[in-house]
Amino acid sequence: MSFVRVQEAAFDVGAELNAFTEAVEGAGAVVSFTGLTRDVAEGDMIAMEIEHYPGMTQSALEAIRDDAMARFSLQGALVIHRYGRLVPGEVIMMVATASRHRAGAFLGAQFLMDYLKSRAPFWKREITERGADWVAAKEDDESALDRW
Repeated sequence: MSFVRVQEAAFDVGAELNAFTEAVEGAGAVVSFTGLTRDVAEGDMIAMEIEHYPGMTQSALEAIRDDAMARFSLQGALVIHRYGRLVPGEVIMMVATASRHRAGAFLGAQFLMDYLKSRAPFWKREITERGADWVAAKEDDESALDRW
């Protein structure tokens, strides 16, 4: 089982993980990561607005997923990423990987997260009480790719 979804609607992380775990065949390990919208401003973020180009974003995420599947011999990979207006604490994304052994599942999930963070074509804007600012790429996220 392997899929990528880019959606505006909230989703149930537990239900997604259960469905993924039940659907993967031959796996001995499943690893998941859930990302939450956090206040990276000065403590006064009201919301984060996430924009994307639907076709381009879907293709880019599928390419990253396919790369992870091949590199780590994954039995499955799940990527769900939201767009639109999210408030701090809301689930923004989820990654799950399945592999015969835990090392592949962990590495696959880390690879997906590192690449999604720096290569997924999303544009984020923080809405604060002071106004709105686009979120710039972070050097740490870019340097995380060096290990792959």
